[in-house]
Amino acid sequence: MFSSMNNNEIPSCCKIDAVVSVDARGQILLPKDVRQKAGIVQGDKLMVISCEDENKVCCLSLIKIEGSNELVKNMLGPMLKSVFKEE
Repeated sequence: MFSSMNNNEIPSCCKIDAVVSVDARGQILLPKDVRQKAGIVQGDKLMVISCEDENKVCCLSLIKIEGSNELVKNMLGPMLKSVFKEE
């Protein structure tokens, strides 16, 4: 899926907002400014979407579940169609 992308190539829709660490319990902390920009508040539920390249997870995305039906359908629909078409 991503093999053809140059390692330095980042899609124009994406940017690095923060670098986070995983603690001993496997938790990460999203910085306050990132939470504010994304409108993430206590109690929100996030989907974790993973992408694989050569059977290894190479990318994780977080999507707010609430109010995201259309976004998820538009974003994941074509991706899922291509995944199932390849198999």
